[in-house]
Amino acid sequence: MLTKLPAQNKIAAFDIDAQNTFTPVCPDELPVAEGDQIVEELNAQAALASLRIGSRDAHSSQAVWIAGNGHPVLSPVNGYPDVDVYWPAHAIVGTKGFEFITGLDPKNYDFQVYKGIEIDKHPYGACYHDLANTLSTGAIEYLREHGITTVICGGLATDYCVKNTVLQLRAAGFEVILNLAACRGIAPDTVAAALEEMRTHDVTIVENTAELKKML
Repeated sequence: MLTKLPAQNKIAAFDIDAQNTFTPVCPDELPVAEGDQIVEELNAQAALASLRIGSRDAHSSQAVWIAGNGHPVLSPVNGYPDVDVYWPAHAIVGTKGFEFITGLDPKNYDFQVYKGIEIDKHPYGACYHDLANTLSTGAIEYLREHGITTVICGGLATDYCVKNTVLQLRAAGFEVILNLAACRGIAPDTVAAALEEMRTHDVTIVENTAELKKML
């Protein structure tokens, strides 16, 4: 667990799937309560970093995991190794759900990841395109190439894509800080379980950017 931040040129901020699709702005997709209220903290934590990375779900309307036609949400998908369950259609490229939450400027990112573009893949973490964590999105390599040692993470949702991305970064050898004020989760029990899992992997968890600044 980190108690002091390294030099700014060693720090990156990672905005994980901070998209309308995961907010009340898109109530028919996968809205997370208060998901549209994380922008101020994401921007604040980015000010402490030398690089800013963003990931987005970038899905097709023809994706094999879209629920319907006898396939309920969260029921298992068979026959596709990189899809586990059915989900409502969300983050379809070209729709409002795909876009960043208002207040996040796409031009402010040094590197962006689009994940789930293929119709037969539905990854959660932003570092790999597949569920087995073998097909890199390039995020890890980009961070290493720029000498980053510490990644401050926030985004949506805490108990799914944020958790998976954080654990992928830890497995790759980065120090990782999760900023709770820059995240929102789906359900209290799954958020609690996700936080406990991240703690067991030595992720540093802080309440907000104000706490981060005390680590300078």
